[in-house]
Amino acid sequence: MAILNVTYRGLSADLPSEVEEFLSDDDIRALAVEVVRSGGLPGLHAADIGEGTFRHFVVDRFTAAGGGQRIYLRPKVPFGR
Repeated sequence: MAILNVTYRGLSADLPSEVEEFLSDDDIRALAVEVVRSGGLPGLHAADIGEGTFRHFVVDRFTAAGGGQRIYLRPKVPFGR
């Protein structure tokens, strides 16, 4: 299981419940659309976002210092990927 963090419109939030760490990048993007639409991410709610909102976002996966898994969905930056 992993903690999903989504960054959108300059805000970032963790999903309160964990997700399967082996979800595909496309599954992560689709899940993010649903939780942002529904208000499932604390402080990050946008009921009107489209299905492709996160199409060009990057999915990063890390093992946290304590051994837990973290997944970050974030916009691409002008440097790096």
